[in-house]
Amino acid sequence: MRSLFLKIFLSFWLAQALFLVLATLVTLAIRQQAESAWEAEQAQILSQAVQTYETGGQAALAQYLDQVRQSQGVRAYLLDENDQELSGRRSRDWAKDGEHRRPRSSRGGFLGWMAARPQRQSITSASGHRYTLVMFPPPHGPFGDLGIHGLGIFIAILSSGLVCYLLARYLTSPVVRLRAATQKLAAGDLTARAGVPPPGRHDEIAELVRDFDTMADRLETSVKAQARLLNDISHELRSPLARLNVALGLSRQRSGPEAQSALERIELEANRLNELIGRLLTIARLESGDQAMKKVSIRLQELIREIAQDADFEAQSRKCRVDVTKVDDCMVIGDPSLLRSAIENVVRNAIQYTREGTDVQIGLECRQGTYGTEAVIKISDSGPGVPAEALDKLFRPFYRIDDARGRQTGGVGLGLAIAERAVRLHGGTIQASNRSEGGLMIEIRLPALPAKNENG
Repeated sequence: MRSLFLKIFLSFWLAQALFLVLATLVTLAIRQQAESAWEAEQAQILSQAVQTYETGGQAALAQYLDQVRQSQGVRAYLLDENDQELSGRRSRDWAKDGEHRRPRSSRGGFLGWMAARPQRQSITSASGHRYTLVMFPPPHGPFGDLGIHGLGIFIAILSSGLVCYLLARYLTSPVVRLRAATQKLAAGDLTARAGVPPPGRHDEIAELVRDFDTMADRLETSVKAQARLLNDISHELRSPLARLNVALGLSRQRSGPEAQSALERIELEANRLNELIGRLLTIARLESGDQAMKKVSIRLQELIREIAQDADFEAQSRKCRVDVTKVDDCMVIGDPSLLRSAIENVVRNAIQYTREGTDVQIGLECRQGTYGTEAVIKISDSGPGVPAEALDKLFRPFYRIDDARGRQTGGVGLGLAIAERAVRLHGGTIQASNRSEGGLMIEIRLPALPAKNENG
């Protein structure tokens, strides 16, 4: 069955049909049992009523029948051969002819009327007299209104609940797998798949799962091909760049003083190109997962202070400072060089765009997060900030908000991209936001080791 609509429609239809069948079968079974029990009870009451009448007379019979009515809720009348009531109580005319007349009240429809019909049973005593007992069952017995309706409701809830549970499991199980695979894919795991549905399933959800896996395969292939291409191009560029540096050295030896300025410019651009290729190779390794991570314990506050000291020296050229505002004692597991590169790239980016004469602030806080202890690094500048629609794009390779400003500062849009991939490899997250007082703040969250108990 390929249509999800038909599955839902037929499942609910099956639930209703199952309810009717079960209600009918159970009602008939209970009715047969109740009728057998009722006949046995009627015979017992008849026998006891005849014995009471023949031994105690009319008064004893009336007392016994009243007792039966109070204790069991059954109205009973004992008649002789002439259909005369023997207890002396006033009986209705239809009690003497209960099998041919219908009571005035027939609540509960056909089954309720069957349950309310007076039942007649006759017996011949040892004295030779024939007696007839007319009995009216309780108004709400096994076949009364509450019994039948309550049973029907119970069966309806049970059967429809069972069918709906199976249907819900059938429909949601691939959706749950699809959601889990989507989350992994969004987190950067390109190998995530929702799983192949059973061979016989070809409805809309099954096709969606297959389409998702096909999309994930193509996405993984495309990203790997892009990273491989980037890596190959970067390697190929290294060879002519090396030859260019050799030619530059020879040119310095053979040329006069008038060519030095041009050669220095060539050297500057060659160095920039060499740095760009190095960053491209780093991006390619991080994207492909080939980066060998040396996972060791890192005292993050010491790493932050070292980075801040080096960056503060670089910031003097712009009359800026790098200030460490708060540093908690925090331990993480990771690659020291990779984490250092990630944090340095963010700090250098802040130095480039903060206003001259202002400070770049770095803070480290160790706190309890949703999934355990985490280290939170906040790097803030006092620059112009970033448009809100561009905040999520800052960590894309080669993305620059203003190309002219990028050329002026020398940035190519790879520093934050490298930082994002390095943080992600450590199981962390990085995000950017504009400060209310102006400037940009970048927050890095990394899984941290639980703080040691000083008393322990």
